Amino acid sequence: MCELLAMSANVPTDIVFSFTGLVERGGKTGPHKDGWGITFYDGWGNRTFKDSDPSCHSEVASLLKAYPIRSKTVISHIRQANRGKVSLENTHPFGRELWGRNWSFAHNGQLSGYKEKLTPLRFLPVGATDSELAFCTLLDKLAQKYPTPPARRTTAFRFLAREGKKLQKLGVFNMLISDGRYLLALCGNHLHWITRRAPFGEARLIDTEMVIDFQKETTPDDVVTVIATRPLTSNEHWHRMAPGSWCLFKDGEVVAKG
Repeated sequence: MCELLAMSANVPTDIVFSFTGLVERGGKTGPHKDGWGITFYDGWGNRTFKDSDPSCHSEVASLLKAYPIRSKTVISHIRQANRGKVSLENTHPFGRELWGRNWSFAHNGQLSGYKEKLTPLRFLPVGATDSELAFCTLLDKLAQKYPTPPARRTTAFRFLAREGKKLQKLGVFNMLISDGRYLLALCGNHLHWITRRAPFGEARLIDTEMVIDFQKETTPDDVVTVIATRPLTSNEHWHRMAPGSWCLFKDGEVVAKG
């Protein structure tokens, strides 16, 4: 199956360290060689980079490792194809506009018997994956439930968590979804997260020889949370999410969970 990576921070932060570990799993230390993608938010705008080549050999991935982009919210994905051919249109993260905001989504898992149950009307998929169809269905239901944005944006994400849990009845469904400010992580079977804050220390990647001293790269006020399918470092404590649980992050902090 695929692997997920995301970040929520209280200050613009680069994700080069974690991304470096993830891309190794895209065809080198892992089988996820069927494309990759990453979305960086910058205010209400975003930058998305995708490639249908394995991330471990991708020139685009090499560019991003050499050119740190600072962001408060990031979603990334490496793909092992099970629904839809290997192609750019089937590569995550997927994006749509709702309420004047750019929404991004990535999924790890596989659904069965979903085509007759996932029938969005407003948001239609471009590719042929169960993931994009699920994303379109979730936004469809959100737009139907709230034709205008709810007063509290957390209300929308609680709704998405409930609807996402319904999709877990169709198979494995680990989900990341964001509007650029909030980031929702829903666990189907495997999802971990870690929050780094002062006092910062060293971290060592599992998939390649790379060590970073975060104390030299941060300020005492920084708060950075990284979410991944599997832990990316060998010398830190990652929180393992329970199947069926979800966490909502904003500015690196957990603001809701269930």
